[in-house]
Amino acid sequence: MEKVMITLRSDEVDDAWCERLRGEVSAELLATGVPGLAVNVRDAVVRDSLMTLTTLDPPVMAVVSVWTQQYYGGQVAAVVERLARECAEAAAYLVTESVPLAPPTPSPGERAAGLVNVALLRRPAELDEASWLERWHVDHTPVALATQATSGYVQNTVVRALTPAAPELSALVEETFPLDAVSDLRAFFGAADDADLGDRMRRMLASTGRFGADRDVDTVPSSRYVFRTPFAPTT
Repeated sequence: MEKVMITLRSDEVDDAWCERLRGEVSAELLATGVPGLAVNVRDAVVRDSLMTLTTLDPPVMAVVSVWTQQYYGGQVAAVVERLARECAEAAAYLVTESVPLAPPTPSPGERAAGLVNVALLRRPAELDEASWLERWHVDHTPVALATQATSGYVQNTVVRALTPAAPELSALVEETFPLDAVSDLRAFFGAADDADLGDRMRRMLASTGRFGADRDVDTVPSSRYVFRTPFAPTT
């Protein structure tokens, strides 16, 4: 099973666009037979998040994840072609998925609880890939989990872009926070008071700085909808 993530870039979109994406468009994507489908949309519930960073113009307004048996087959091509009709640019990436903390999974088609922040990372030129992965995956992961109020943490390392002219990305990270984190930094970091907040932010920035995630980053606040999962629940 392989995972492909598609970013949808556009100028400001309204909630009708978000509803269409998670409604009729998602139904058409499911009809392709993809084993798994999740849609993250930057809707009114999360659009004004304090933790939004943007370098891309136009910005990313949605991220669609599909699981498939082969990234190079007609199934993924059909998904990308359909999504490209909904935005200024759709860029697809083949990724490897690591899940240090599995996010809560809602009922199919229902909004997942909280805010899902999708961070688009670029590896700094001064770091080779092995060092970058070591600092991010091995060193940073426990810091991220200890300093933020995350209930889900999914690391998607980009293998390669699948569409022409796709912006260069090294990873897409999906982190789930309480909904209060949209407007409250204490809720985002799980801080008890301002002193605790300052300590958590300093530790987080020191860690992200070691692998370049303190610069040249986009963060996309989103509402998450899971329509189909390829993984059977464990009992």
